[in-house]
Formats: sequence, structure tokens, C-alpha cells
Amino acid sequence: MQLYRTLGSLDRRGAAVPRVVTIGVFDGLHIGHRAILDEAQREAVAARQRTLVFTFEPTPKEFFSPATAPPRLTRFRERFEQLATLGVDELFCPHFRAVRDLAPAAFIDALLVGKLGARHVVIGDDFRFGAERRGTVDELRASGRRHGFGVTEVPPVSWHGQRVSSTAIRQALKMGDLDAARGMLGRDYSISGRVVRGLGLGRQLGFPTANVNLKRLQAPIDGIFAARVTGLGALPLPGVASVGTRPTIGGNQALLEVLIFDFDREIYGEYITVHFVKRLREERHFANLPAMQRQMHADVAAARAALTD
Repeated sequence: MQLYRTLGSLDRRGAAVPRVVTIGVFDGLHIGHRAILDEAQREAVAARQRTLVFTFEPTPKEFFSPATAPPRLTRFRERFEQLATLGVDELFCPHFRAVRDLAPAAFIDALLVGKLGARHVVIGDDFRFGAERRGTVDELRASGRRHGFGVTEVPPVSWHGQRVSSTAIRQALKMGDLDAARGMLGRDYSISGRVVRGLGLGRQLGFPTANVNLKRLQAPIDGIFAARVTGLGALPLPGVASVGTRPTIGGNQALLEVLIFDFDREIYGEYITVHFVKRLREERHFANLPAMQRQMHADVAAARAALTD
């Protein structure tokens, strides 16, 4: 998948090639997003054109209010990898600052048509665009008739009677309802990252964990989980994962730790993905390390049972 991070990188490619373009944040790439991407790919195949996803970094909510923005379901790299797996041809992901002030007409004329060569635009039902989100679907359709591009508005997708959205998935994760999150995502919720060195406390207690830097302002998930880990071989590896601040040792920054069962290999620097299968319990403060150690033994047993159900 070809990546463009700036308007200049598009210019260096030369004249805009005909594309089917879809626009959005696509946080989580849930089944509603998949419906939009599937429609874009159908249009592209029929017209023998390329599919391009147009998204932003940071997200608009993070840009305008980083302190109150909702937690990310997927970081940029995770979105990139998932979009590539889904067969998207190109990804245009500029800094949000570069496009935030474009009036709706300029957004269409200069960017969609002039830079991206849009011949068809596929959007969700709640789509707004341009400065202050003033642009409407009706305006986009009218411009399409003028410029010669089509517009497809994909209706919302429901799961068990609930509209699928990134917000609904965050709520399910916060409640520990991984079944609902899995249904709306179409897969286990996962977090990817590079294994970094920690304090070594887990190894001292007999539970050598891999520490993963979350690289998020806040995590959308917390607690203790039965999990599977990919990225270290051909098959997923079973384990137990913890997302939290480790209050027993006075931690104050969220960290992902995962104990991979029956695994003894140094993996510092490896890029892994932790897939959360079942929430076992909330994070707790223990009176002392022996009490925490006893609970860790119980967590391992519970995770092994959950992963063999």
C-alpha cells in the first residue's frame, strides 16, 4: 500500500490518477468501516481504478482537545497495517493542520478533485467535511455532478440492534464486554507495539512479562485478560495480559504487560500484537507483593482455562 503523508508527496507522484476515494478517521476499522471500504473496492474494481483512503493524524478530536479526546482504538501504524491487509491501494494521511481550514468548496475542488483525482467518493451516513464540518453530503453530490464524480453513501451497520461505531466499541471495552467489542470489530480487540525493557519485577516474581509501550494518551481497555500474542512465529501464542498502572508498586503510567505461556526467549525490540480474548478481572491494589503473586498464579490458571474453552 502506497502511503502519502503530505500534499507535497502527492504532487511528486505527478498528475492525479483516477481514484475511488473514501474519507474518515477509521479508528478501529470496525465492521461499519469495512462496509465502506468494501463498497469503495467494488467501485474501484468496476472502474479499474485505485482505492485511496483519506484520513488524518492526529484525529480532529485529538487536535482540538487532546486532554478530553477519547482513547484511540488503533494507532497510526495499526490502521496502516490493517488497511494494507484489507487490500487498499493507497493511504493519504496528512497532519490534520494541513486540511482543517479548507472551506468545503476548496476541500472538494482543490483536494478531492485536484490532488486526489476522485472519480467516485464513498462515505458513511454521518459524513461532514471542510472547516468546522460545514460541508454536507448534498453539497458533495452537487459538486460531483459538476466535476463528474459519483458519490455513494453507505448506511450504518448494526450488531445485535446496536449501531456500530468507534464510540460503542470504546464503551464495550470500558465495561469489559469483549464479546460485544469482538462482534462490532469483526475480530478480537488488539494492541500492537514494540517490546521494551521494564523493571524486571515480573521475572523476580516468577512471571517474566513482555512490556509493550502503549504510545497512547490513554488506553481504551484496562484490567487482566486471557490473550493471544502474534508476531513471534507462525502461530498465536497463549498468555495472560495486564493493562494498567500497576498501583501495587506505585505506578502512574498505563502499560501493557503480557506473560506468554511456556515461552522462554529474549524478545526485546520485537513488534508484537496482543489480542484480548476474555477479561478476567479489574486491576487491583494489593497489600504486598506475595499477595499479588498469589493472584497472578490464579490469573494464569484462569487464562489457560479461558483459552482452551
